This record gives sequence, structure tokens and C-alpha cells, in this order.
Amino acid sequence: MSGHSKWSTIKRDKEKTDQARGKIFTKIGKEIAIAVKAGGPDPANNPKLATVIAKARSNNMPNDNIQRSIKKASGEGSAVNYESIVYEGYGPGGSAVICDILTDNKNRASSDVRHIFDRAGGALGGPGSVAFLFDRKAVIAAKAKAGMTEDDVMMVAMEAGADDFDFNEQGYTFVGEATKLATIRDQVIASGLEVVSAELEMIPQQTMDLPDDKYASFIKMLDNLEENDDVQNVYHNVNLRDE
Repeated sequence: MSGHSKWSTIKRDKEKTDQARGKIFTKIGKEIAIAVKAGGPDPANNPKLATVIAKARSNNMPNDNIQRSIKKASGEGSAVNYESIVYEGYGPGGSAVICDILTDNKNRASSDVRHIFDRAGGALGGPGSVAFLFDRKAVIAAKAKAGMTEDDVMMVAMEAGADDFDFNEQGYTFVGEATKLATIRDQVIASGLEVVSAELEMIPQQTMDLPDDKYASFIKMLDNLEENDDVQNVYHNVNLRDE
């Protein structure tokens, strides 16, 4: 257990401008809608909704927005029906990319994502075209806690049954088998840490570096995907540089 998982090498923090924040709120609103439909509007009886609400608050989503999304999703006939789709493909330099889509218009989402790949010199593939290069893992993120050392966080990870963890001053991330998502999340909470997200993510088995020209094209493609309202998550196998 290294304390520096490969998960952390492919993540990046985006500056939350007003426009970017609005897009984040839109994406979280969709997650709230899905969670409410699956388990009801009461977070006390709906762990998935409780986790999404924690994620919303960690992204500074106003409580009024959260409650509005819950009411909209639980209102009869008023909630939009979202379809979940996974797109796989290759980006610049042979990079492997997986996109989680949540959309109310499959044709629009398919056209937009294909256009983004094509414009970057990549190409969408069929189901399974790059998924074999990734492992589905449980990824639990928690807020940093004053006084916690890396050894303390390692002990939490071991007790929770996580395979790896990431420690930094912004917070802690625990990574484990997909089947242990709820177990790891509950143990992290029991340790006194505040969980801000608990999700299944696609972690690359190996990562790659891109030359400067391909890297610039890849980052542009990544930006375009992340800015698309239908794209919820983007997973890839590229080592991101400190920028």
C-alpha cells in the first residue's frame, strides 16, 4: 500500500469559474435525479443520495439548488428521464478514453462525443474497445482532517479493506475492489472522516506519457468532453502534467 495510487496521476483539478461551476451543478443535478429515482428523496434512507448531496456540498452547490433538484426529481411527471451510456475510444497518441454519459437525448450525446473525438484526431470505438485496459474500482474521497498523518490514513485504509490510498493536504482517497464500495465508505465514515464522494471508477492498468503535440491535443479534447453537459465522467490512461 503505497499511499500514492496511480489513480492520483490521472486526475486534475479544474479552476471553478462561474461557468465551470454551473456545469458542475448541472452534472450533479443529474446525479441527484438518478439517485432520487432509485431510492427516494430522503437521504437518511437513500445512501446514494446522501453521497451525491455530500459531493454537491463539497463543490459549493447551494442548498437551494440541491433541494430544488430533489423536488424536481421526486415530482410526478416533472422529472426528466436520463439514459446512461458508456462510450469508449482512442484519443491523440493512442490514448484510451472512456466516457460516462447521462443524457435525455441519446442522438445528441452520441453526435457531440463523436465530433469531439474526431476533431482531436481520435475515434470512437465499440463497446469493449478499450475497457479491457481498465479495472473498475471503488474510489472513496474524504476531506482532510486536522492532525491526521499519512500513517493514520494508511491505518484507515487497511481497516476499511482498501487496496491503496492517496494522501495530500486537500484530502484523502481510498481505492479498493468494486464490490467493497459500501464497506470501505462506511468504514471511512466510522473512522471520523467526512466522505465527499464514493463511486465506482475506471482505473487504467497502465498509464502513458504523450509527446508535447499529442498532449496539447489530448488536453483540448479532455476539456471539450468535460464541458459537455451530457458527459458525467471521463476516464483515461494519460499521465497528466503539473500545469
